[in-house]
Amino acid sequence: MLGKTANGLFWMYRYLERAENTARMIDAGQRIALTRLDNRDEEWASVLQSAGSHGAFEAHHETLTKEDAIDWLLRSPHNTSSVLSCIAAARQNARLVRTAITGEVWEAVNAAYMGARDELTRKVSERDLPQTLRRIRQHTSLVRGMTHGTMLRNEHYDFARLGTFLERADNTARILDVKYYVLLPSARAVGSSLDNVQWENILRSVSARGGFRMEYGAVSGPMEIAEFLVLDKRMPRSLAFCVSKMRDNLRYLNGGSLTLVPTLQKVDHLQRTYLSHDIHAVFDYGLHEFIQKILVELGSIARQIEIDFRFYK
Repeated sequence: MLGKTANGLFWMYRYLERAENTARMIDAGQRIALTRLDNRDEEWASVLQSAGSHGAFEAHHETLTKEDAIDWLLRSPHNTSSVLSCIAAARQNARLVRTAITGEVWEAVNAAYMGARDELTRKVSERDLPQTLRRIRQHTSLVRGMTHGTMLRNEHYDFARLGTFLERADNTARILDVKYYVLLPSARAVGSSLDNVQWENILRSVSARGGFRMEYGAVSGPMEIAEFLVLDKRMPRSLAFCVSKMRDNLRYLNGGSLTLVPTLQKVDHLQRTYLSHDIHAVFDYGLHEFIQKILVELGSIARQIEIDFRFYK
């Protein structure tokens, strides 16, 4: 398999996952902003930080407003991680690896791009925002469904999954890092309605609200939320779940060789060192420090994947 094909598949699915994650963060940000009685624009700073584009936004805007933040995250041509930019990049990569994906996957990616382009031709009004975000999520979910339903479980599929779960783990970690102050153990004693809404917002940002309620019920605290999003291997957007799936696909790519590729060694190290403890150990270490370590490890794994599988050769 050519390195450029592996590279195209890996980034195609990273971009699709990033677009969907950004849409979910916008939706969660809109919900939390509606609960604020004072400065409704304040929440959008944390949304921009979670998306990793706060600095770039400030470089193009003198002040932070909800309208500018949403437009930046959805469609700004200056934001390479906007929803529209990511879906366009995913489509471009899909064109480069057209022979490595099925016709159904290509049609779904193309439809996602055309739909996003039509939806985001102009600024999205607050009234239309929920429906626009819903359609974007549906389009990216369709690509994922077509991938599961039509692609062979070969190395092409493995690189697609690697891109998906690496991006998803990075997104969950960034949201936790930005919101970690809400999850501090001292927050247990607060229990205000605003705290509860903030915790709910974290769960909505990673589509975990329904699953969390099934597991913990209506009464829960920051420790349970952190455990669910970091260590629960049944939750498809938790760090433990994503890293476990990355490990599985890397093992397939390793082909049963007794000599592990460096990427797989790094993923094994991440799993054993950081994701094999209980949540109390994580809080004792410091949730912010823990997430920072995870983000560094994920960045290192991404770079090692490019090296091991010769993406640019």
